[in-house]
Amino acid sequence: MPSLLLVVLLVEVAVHLVNTIGATTINNILWNLYLALPTEVSKQAAEKNRLQKEYLAIRRDLNATSSQDQFAKWAKLRRQHDKQLEQLEKLKASHDTSKAKFDRTAGIIRWSATSGVKFLLPWIYGKEPMFWLPSGWFPYYVEWILSFPRAPLGSISIVSWQTACTAAVLLFSDAIKSVLVSALGAESAQKQPAKVEKDKKKS
Repeated sequence: MPSLLLVVLLVEVAVHLVNTIGATTINNILWNLYLALPTEVSKQAAEKNRLQKEYLAIRRDLNATSSQDQFAKWAKLRRQHDKQLEQLEKLKASHDTSKAKFDRTAGIIRWSATSGVKFLLPWIYGKEPMFWLPSGWFPYYVEWILSFPRAPLGSISIVSWQTACTAAVLLFSDAIKSVLVSALGAESAQKQPAKVEKDKKKS
């Protein structure tokens, strides 16, 4: 079983990733993965896409057909167009309902696995010390703050450990962003002189 210290850290990383990526983006990724499975909803989505292609083809033909010069053909295409549109709207409504239900379920599971666990852990392990401070190294008030709210005096509480993990994850994330921005900026700066030199040669 993984250490509680590691579990808290992983939960903080997961919460940060969810907040950074965004709930909507995560839901869309999970939805696309779900549609790749052989389920009734994926069959419905495939049928909707097929019907949409047929509808667009009929619509193009209808727009290219004169209602005066080719009335019989235009009337036939119009009936097909209206029938396809009605079926497509029904499938779209059913698909949107399935998507909304999926988003609600995914949201509940995502919150339970991240923020829910984050709030639940201090309630369960509030009295358990994460680790002990060296005896006599810190004054009483520091030991009291680090053990807040229910851990034994002289130890690090799970709340303090969560706070430290949150700060560490944010610092690490900011460091990665800074490195990426610097790397992309350097790459852009290298390309710019080459582009200017190329433009000079053309002129």
